[in-house]
Amino acid sequence: MSNTDTNTPCGFDGWEIINAYTRAEALADGVLVDAGKTAREAGWKVPVALTAAVWSDCVEWSEEDTARKNVGQDEDGRLWDVVWMAGVAARAHIARCIKDPGADPSRCRMQVYRIPRGGHACDPELVELKIIIDGGDDGEPVATILEPNED
Repeated sequence: MSNTDTNTPCGFDGWEIINAYTRAEALADGVLVDAGKTAREAGWKVPVALTAAVWSDCVEWSEEDTARKNVGQDEDGRLWDVVWMAGVAARAHIARCIKDPGADPSRCRMQVYRIPRGGHACDPELVELKIIIDGGDDGEPVATILEPNED
């Protein structure tokens, strides 16, 4: 720790930052996956990204998956389902936060049905995810969709 004043956020004034992992780096590394145009079409006004784990579990879909499951699924449709339901959940959460000033408007839970990629079952399963809306690399609002155990 350094005694130099670096005017850092989150109450860490006086600490020297020796390493930072930016959202841009996480996107470039594949730790986060940009929902881009689909999120904007679904009504999001801020950039939206999914963690690689959420992408793998709820969005990823190959031709082999289609052949094995014999259902009308593709990645575009699965991504739409996730970002649309995230938007619905975020708007409902904000409305609740207006009534409860003690609630945290930057974090909420969401649910989405998805056909699992593994096995042979075609029955949709309900998956719980969470949304965090916070500051991006330059302090701009961004949304990230994560699994409940991810931070």
